Amino acid sequence: MLENVDFDMVVGHEARGFLFGVSIAEHFHKPFVPERKKGKLPRETVCVEYDLEYGKACMEIHKDAIKPSARVLVVDDLLATGGTAKAAATLIEKLGGKVEFFAFVIELLDLHGHEALKGYRVESLTKFPGH
Repeated sequence: MLENVDFDMVVGHEARGFLFGVSIAEHFHKPFVPERKKGKLPRETVCVEYDLEYGKACMEIHKDAIKPSARVLVVDDLLATGGTAKAAATLIEKLGGKVEFFAFVIELLDLHGHEALKGYRVESLTKFPGH
């Protein structure tokens, strides 16, 4: 899946994205950047608010974590509606980075998350049709 992806760093979304993201970063000898829920990171952060099925949430990343024009691989376990992934892209781009690729372990096709990520390269290892 990642053989033809050129990236400078890996961003993993809390919490299962950490498990996969750290392993991928280690394998490719790239830095890993955690993306967490509001108030969990120790230094100065940048936040993006996004919609959930039941309200709103804020995702944060360290303000100095993404260098301008860095090529970023975003890793998470699940692509459902795409809201969290789209928020991650917004946050990375807000800091001047470029999302090169989204890598997911599972995609729930009936929730149409792929559509929320139009314009990005997206792949999932496993796809479930749903109903």
